[in-house]
Amino acid sequence: MKIKLLVILLLTLSSRAFSQSLYYPSTTWQTTDPSSLGWCTSEIDSLYAFLQKGDSKAFVLLKDGKIVLEKYFGTFTQDSLWYWASAGKTLTAFAVGLAQQKGFLKLSDTSSKYLGKGWSSLTADQEAKITVWHHLTMTTGLDDATGNADCTDKNCLVYKAEPGTRWAYHNAPYTLLDQIMQGATGQNINAFLNANVKPATGMTGLFVKTGYNNVYFSNARSMARYGLLLLGEGQWNGSAVMTDTGYLRRMRNSSQTLNRSYGYLTWLNGKSSFMIPQSQIVFPGTLMPNAPSDMYAALGKNSQYINVVPSQGLVLVRMGNDPPEGGGLVPTAFNNNIWKYLNKIMCQNNTIVSENTSHYRIYPNPSQGILNISGEIKDTDLIEIYNAKGQVVYAQYGAEPLDIRALGSGIYSLRIVNHHGIYSEKIVIE
Repeated sequence: MKIKLLVILLLTLSSRAFSQSLYYPSTTWQTTDPSSLGWCTSEIDSLYAFLQKGDSKAFVLLKDGKIVLEKYFGTFTQDSLWYWASAGKTLTAFAVGLAQQKGFLKLSDTSSKYLGKGWSSLTADQEAKITVWHHLTMTTGLDDATGNADCTDKNCLVYKAEPGTRWAYHNAPYTLLDQIMQGATGQNINAFLNANVKPATGMTGLFVKTGYNNVYFSNARSMARYGLLLLGEGQWNGSAVMTDTGYLRRMRNSSQTLNRSYGYLTWLNGKSSFMIPQSQIVFPGTLMPNAPSDMYAALGKNSQYINVVPSQGLVLVRMGNDPPEGGGLVPTAFNNNIWKYLNKIMCQNNTIVSENTSHYRIYPNPSQGILNISGEIKDTDLIEIYNAKGQVVYAQYGAEPLDIRALGSGIYSLRIVNHHGIYSEKIVIE
């Protein structure tokens, strides 16, 4: 027990130290010259051309809180307002966690406690099994194929499966979190955010009722401020907006085993498989192969993005219209391609500095599904496995044995990423 408490204390102190090392803007915002980071600045224009071709309106990239890249297109300006679409789901998840921290609700509470009994067309027994947690994880079991997945009317909320047994990207149960928040706190979500998030962060913006949906609108810098709040573990310049870092960790980690690339209304990169809206297929591989494995994201229709990369201290924001790649409700293709350009810009991070040397021993190789690594591996070292297409299909931190039995037989590349550089070795799975 003492060891466990010590680990928790060290993790808490570590997150606070990281938060305090970040820059937090006030009314003005400091910038960092990308050349001072050793980046390949000649590649920046190619990124901007790609973004413009993709009908983007705003792009912001933060490094440790300071603006490194910022670009507006057409008549769009720093003060222009735009919708977040489903990227706003992550903001709702943050608000729910804050409401739990303040004692207004628990994730284990039934939805009926705040929505009232009979809020759906389910039987009383079926309805009583749905909790706040199920709304946060898209596992309510409500049918997402009734003809209007946004509809929150009672007749649209139909039983499909037991809660927690089926993952489906379904707007209606998400939107009901607004009513759950109001029932629990006595405030609508705008009033709750105005009282608890905006004063410290300087965010501006508002949820606006649009049909059945509640859509957040703000400028690009406010979107970036929210990303910075997440990067800072709920801290803002020494002020604790959210102290429940455990909730934040669960928010950005697999919330269930059905879709490993989904946390609390938040998309996760670097997982072994993923699902997409309007499909029950589980796809092998990571959500965005070009992006860092530890990236987590708020993704909205027509490519509204917030990407947060803790390992590199990065926050990325994109606003705009639907790019040529399209992508439906959760457009990952355009986001993945942005990272292709960013990887060229951040050239210092892309070189494999040691390959097939004796720094580490990977065994057994060939393997039938369990790999061991000997050598000086720290818990902060990132272990990644790439398939023949260059996609990340497995990722973990530290030297615990790698259970890769879910991967098919073939030749892969294993990489160890740390402050020394990138070590790479071919591995064979039989």
